[in-house]
Amino acid sequence: MQTSELKTQFFRRPSTPQHVVHEPSTPTQHAPAELWYPATAQPHALPQPVRRQRPFLKYFFLGVVLLGLLTVGFVTLAGAGLIYMSDLVLPGVQVMGVDVGQMTQSEAAIVLQNNTTQQTLRLTYAETVWLVAPADLGLTLDAAATARRAHAYGRTPEAWVELIQTGKMGVEPSWVLDTAVAQTYLQNRASELAIEPVNAGLVIENGQVRTTPAVDGRVLDVAATVQALAQNGTAAAQNGEIPLVMQPVAPAITDVSGFVAQAEALLATTITIQATDPVRDEAVSWVVGPQVWGSWLALAVDPNNPTQFNWTLDPGKADQFFAERNAALGENRYLDEELALTAVTDAIKNQQESISLRIYHGPSQYVVQPGDTFAAIGRKVGIPYPWIQAANPGIGDALTVGQSITIPSPDDLLPYPVVEGKRIVVSISQQRAWVYENGALKWEWLASTGISSSPTAPGVFQIQTHEPNAYAGNWDLWMPNFMGIYRPAPNVEFMNGFHGFPTRDGANLLWTNNLGTPVTYGCILLSNENAAQLYAWAEQGVIVEILP
Repeated sequence: MQTSELKTQFFRRPSTPQHVVHEPSTPTQHAPAELWYPATAQPHALPQPVRRQRPFLKYFFLGVVLLGLLTVGFVTLAGAGLIYMSDLVLPGVQVMGVDVGQMTQSEAAIVLQNNTTQQTLRLTYAETVWLVAPADLGLTLDAAATARRAHAYGRTPEAWVELIQTGKMGVEPSWVLDTAVAQTYLQNRASELAIEPVNAGLVIENGQVRTTPAVDGRVLDVAATVQALAQNGTAAAQNGEIPLVMQPVAPAITDVSGFVAQAEALLATTITIQATDPVRDEAVSWVVGPQVWGSWLALAVDPNNPTQFNWTLDPGKADQFFAERNAALGENRYLDEELALTAVTDAIKNQQESISLRIYHGPSQYVVQPGDTFAAIGRKVGIPYPWIQAANPGIGDALTVGQSITIPSPDDLLPYPVVEGKRIVVSISQQRAWVYENGALKWEWLASTGISSSPTAPGVFQIQTHEPNAYAGNWDLWMPNFMGIYRPAPNVEFMNGFHGFPTRDGANLLWTNNLGTPVTYGCILLSNENAAQLYAWAEQGVIVEILP
């Protein structure tokens, strides 16, 4: 081979590991099974062998794939068409959060109806919440109509747009409202929300008058709530919450500043309460200033007459004061609070500086001691023994040591208001009588009390009756200037009392020489002159204390 000749040399890839270089006369003269490369190619960058193409197989397989896809598409379209034309609700359709997809309309209606029976609505105003079933408000789900709507909605373009955007298709339910039922329900519960308006007012605190502002009230607007329910019932039922419509109620009086001076004029009086115990002949007193009793008053302006200022004494505000007074009295003693409040009210109205109250006694218990009888107990406690027997029915005459019996209140024998400043004292042991007026001795007389078989009972009593000449049928006696002071027993009509020398048969004057010794059948004998004096001086209610 000449170096001056430009020849193209080719290498071949042998089929055996040994590489033999051939030098053909022409580039095309080489073995059919061998591949030739330019001599300039590198051994590591050998090109891939060129394979022969088979277009028939490629198109055959492509046709099979296309046929399969067409078959699946046809089946899918056919199935979708069948579903579309069927009674089934399309997949993805929801009503009130309930998935009704792939249900028939009747199945969807049943599921929705059952779900509604378990639903609870919230009626709300501010912090008030009422839980109520839709039916109580007259809201009824039209389940069949809702199922039809769900069936139709899934077959609209809007539904598919919603499905793409939200991943679901939501259908609003069909509700029917019975406004009469809603109105009745709301009217029955309206009072729970109602608040009365508060008029502007006056109060007294620590003896000073200040004004209080008016405050609006409120009332449930039933008509407006029903109307809102009718307009937005579907949305409300779906959301589960229904706002209640309230209306403010304005107070009738908004300004009371013109009454401050009038209220301050009430506070000019300091009241002294004098409380007397007629049984013990004791008295206590309390000074109550306007800074105390003023806080017991409720001040108001009459809405029907805004020029009129009124006040009342509120018992609830005075309770603590009188409870403390009763606790201080102790020993089963108390003030009648109702009478006390009436007396205080009158004192404020009349600017009265002093009032008198009575101290009362409650029943008590007595433990039977050795040797006790009802008569002995009666003399000891100052109560006629038949009254004690009446307070312990069923015991009879047999008493047992250690037994507890009830002693009635001594006030049971004082049925009339007590006359202040007058008191009569009689001593059985001394057979004398003393008459006091305003704490000073007015008269002292000899007296005679009952004999041992018909004794005069010790205790605290009252002048109850006046008879110029009383007749005692049991003993055929006429008693001048008779003043009854107690009944020996609760249910008898006759009374023991004061009188002058009695007569019998209209002629015989008895006991004139026995004054100062026990001689009567339970009464208290005075001379005719003294009996007449006492009869004129001692009115009904004067206290009579009989000492053993």
